Amino acid sequence: MKLLNQTTLGNLKLKNSLAMSAMTRSRANINGMVGDLHIQYYTQRASAGLIFTEAINISEQAIGSPFTPGIYSEEQIEAWRKVTDAVHDRGGIIVAQLWHTGRAGHSVDRKGILPVAPSAVAINGSQHFTSQGPKEYEAPQALSVEEIKQIVKDYGHAAENAMTAGFDGVELHAANGYLPNQFLADNANQRTDEYGGSIQNKTRFILEVMKELINTVGGDKVGIKLSPFHPYGDILFDNPVATFTYLIEELNKLDFSYVELMKRSPMFPVAHYPKDDEIELFGKQIKHVVIANTGYDKVTAEAELEKGIAKLVSFGTLFLANPDLPQRFEKDAPLNQPDRATMFGGGYQGYIDYPFLEEPTSILHS
Repeated sequence: MKLLNQTTLGNLKLKNSLAMSAMTRSRANINGMVGDLHIQYYTQRASAGLIFTEAINISEQAIGSPFTPGIYSEEQIEAWRKVTDAVHDRGGIIVAQLWHTGRAGHSVDRKGILPVAPSAVAINGSQHFTSQGPKEYEAPQALSVEEIKQIVKDYGHAAENAMTAGFDGVELHAANGYLPNQFLADNANQRTDEYGGSIQNKTRFILEVMKELINTVGGDKVGIKLSPFHPYGDILFDNPVATFTYLIEELNKLDFSYVELMKRSPMFPVAHYPKDDEIELFGKQIKHVVIANTGYDKVTAEAELEKGIAKLVSFGTLFLANPDLPQRFEKDAPLNQPDRATMFGGGYQGYIDYPFLEEPTSILHS
């Protein structure tokens, strides 16, 4: 089974071709610090070939949702160090996903400060989860060019902090409607300066951040996540194929490790988008390692690897509910079903209490 074969990613040697994708779980404290629950959560899943952390705020400005972790303070760095040490002790490999939420936030969880974005255009059609319950999205503050340049530097600082915290690499979260995705989108980016208007200008922010990350930690430790046809967060393109084809052409000129390519969810159809499979359409254009993401099970993931476009497949809710997912695939064992009521926020329930086939020794002392 290709899924269980050892593989490599840059200079990393992976025990199998399964990755655990980034999943926001909202269990950090109010200061954005991870704790003992996170140590247990990630070490339980250290049998993955590669672990992507939940998205991590690169700065205080980047915060969009409550109880999400950061990596911009010394205390946060030290807290993450305990996680990475524990994962490494279990033979795991862990990458920090770097996050700026842009307009996908609310002032009630930002000390009364409005979110920022390429343009002052609010998200329509949904509400935001806040510490005070669901709220309508606010119109964000449009970023100045000077502020944009500072955010690029913030990504570099966060990547440097991630290395200090012991991570094996960093991933730019440029998917799912967050700030980099907002710069790309025709409906979210209405700028007329060098960061808006043409496709070339709308890709500028992502390319500048990628160059900053590569220059800071080395390309072998850098990847990016993209979601070309996924409209989550009110992200729409006039011509997504043209936008992402150009972006990929420019990314191909940079020396970094991989592209995690997220497929669309059938829950979010867009009438004018092509029906092409994203891995087939865009994966073949990518010169870096491709990691296929979204909606895979054992059978479809194995079939994806057999095509030869993707080298790894990343799993979200299957890894959430099955911390020993590689073992279950190997033994063709039944899978635990995820409890959606406990996915976001809360304590240990629905986080570290999913059963194993063979219960491991806890890494925490009682």
